[in-house]
Amino acid sequence: MTSSERNRVERRDFTIAAAAIAGGLIVAGVALLQFATDDGSQALTRTQWAQTTPAPREQDDKAKPPADSNAERSAPVDPTSRPTTPPPQPARPDVDAQNKGAKPALPPAPAEKTAPPIDAK
Repeated sequence: MTSSERNRVERRDFTIAAAAIAGGLIVAGVALLQFATDDGSQALTRTQWAQTTPAPREQDDKAKPPADSNAERSAPVDPTSRPTTPPPQPARPDVDAQNKGAKPALPPAPAEKTAPPIDAK
């Protein structure tokens, strides 16, 4: 390869590299301008919880009374809290309940395996 061909190849590689860097800087600049002009209202909106059960049909609504009464809902409900009616039951009932015949919800935990104590030197 002669020196003129080498110069031509190096000039072409340099032009491609410069164009790639310039394109990246332009894309970054446009993104920063959009970020700077954004008022931030989208970041502050709260996402809605997905509905886990299908909505009842209108016919079912007319036939059944509402499940919740207005007396039970005096304060607004937090969507992240668990319902407390009925109250959650412990997995292991206390001794009095076991004496009355209540069964534990979980099997007994396996015994811990212990090694003999380490002798002091």
